[in-house]
Amino acid sequence: MDRLTFAIEAGTITLPETGVIAVLGPPADYDLSVLPKERVVVVTTFKPDHDAFEAAGYAVDVILPEKPALVIVVAGRARALNRGFVAQAALSGAALVVDGAKDAGVDSLYKDLKKRTAVSPAVAKAHGKVFAVEAGADLLDWLPEAQSVDGFRTWPGVFSADGIDPASRLLADALPPLKGAVADLGAGWGYLASRVLANSPGVTTLELVEAEANSLTCARENVTDPRARFRWADVRNWEPFANCDAIVCNPPFHTGRAADPALGRAFIAAAARALAPKGGLWLVANRQLPYEATLNDRFQSVKELPGSGAFKLFHATHPRRQER
Repeated sequence: MDRLTFAIEAGTITLPETGVIAVLGPPADYDLSVLPKERVVVVTTFKPDHDAFEAAGYAVDVILPEKPALVIVVAGRARALNRGFVAQAALSGAALVVDGAKDAGVDSLYKDLKKRTAVSPAVAKAHGKVFAVEAGADLLDWLPEAQSVDGFRTWPGVFSADGIDPASRLLADALPPLKGAVADLGAGWGYLASRVLANSPGVTTLELVEAEANSLTCARENVTDPRARFRWADVRNWEPFANCDAIVCNPPFHTGRAADPALGRAFIAAAARALAPKGGLWLVANRQLPYEATLNDRFQSVKELPGSGAFKLFHATHPRRQER
């Protein structure tokens, strides 16, 4: 039994009899079965999670609904984001519950909250904690604020929030001027796309495809070139506006804390489907990631370019038609 179900069935956490129950930041595999489905609104900015809960029949949004009766914050990996979620929930005036695993920092979050407001005794189960927080706590200083990295806007909790990702910089430095319709898969807050547009007058459109809505919001501010198009999408299910002449990609390779090379392989497959017959993929990856077999399976020509000690670069062209 998961922590939330255990705490509710044990009477440690009490659900309100009426009103909206907002669940803030749950991953797609989070168990909501203990909650009345018709009253639940899942709040997530991550498109794969959004799509999974929507497919399961839940109401889903990217912002907290007005005047919820209860907010359940599901702690994640980013400390600043966890604090921001709790602060948003506290501002709503709703009853507040926090659930999280130890490796998501729930222990430190619990200790920090105890210093600021009243919290219930924590229910410890399955390598984590669930606990209630006093409604209406003053946590305004925990609200997240935009950050600046070399003139680019970023946001707490997004990938590479505190600095330009070295793999993206390496790929940007290696790219020749591109032409035609281009896509950036896993575009983040827009660094790579901004470099492509600055160096490629022959690009007609550049589609920034990104699963994290907060990253895409930053990208809209960082990439103001009128050729840019922005898509909040799971790359694995993405369909381009038109076949691409070139795709640039620094794919993610983690699901939660676990390394997941299958995610990068899915990005390669998506690129092959989206490219025109003579189109090309420019890819950067960590040295240890085994992408060569997938690249050779999906493309007729694969060349490894000079990289670095930490990263390897590939240019793959002519996607295999049977894979499109």
